[in-house]
Amino acid sequence: MRSSVFDVLPSAVKRSLTKLGADLATARRKRGLTTVAVAERMGVSKNTYLRVEKGDPTVALGIYAMALFVLGFGEALRDLIDSSRDDTGLMLDEDRLPKRVRMKKFRTTP
Repeated sequence: MRSSVFDVLPSAVKRSLTKLGADLATARRKRGLTTVAVAERMGVSKNTYLRVEKGDPTVALGIYAMALFVLGFGEALRDLIDSSRDDTGLMLDEDRLPKRVRMKKFRTTP
C-alpha cells in the first residue's frame, strides 16, 4: 500500500531524496560494498537499504543517518542546518532587534 507521503511531497523534495539515494549507491559501489554488507552494518534488512538507495521518503531519517555513517559521511548531518550559516535566520534576528533601547527605571526605596 502506498503512503500518502508520496501524494503531498513536493517534487523538489522527491528529486533531492532520489539524488541522495543515488549518491549513497554510488558511494557504496566506490567502496566495493554490497547492499547486503551495508544493510548488515546498518542493522536493517536488505530491502530497507534498497529503499534508501531509491530515495524512499517513508524510510526513517535515522536510517538515512545510519547509511551516511556507515559509508563515512557521519559528519554530514551535524552541519546540515548550522545556525551560524543560516542566512535567513540571521537576517530575521537582525530584523527583530529593537530600534531603540531604553533603560528601565528603578525605584529606590527610602
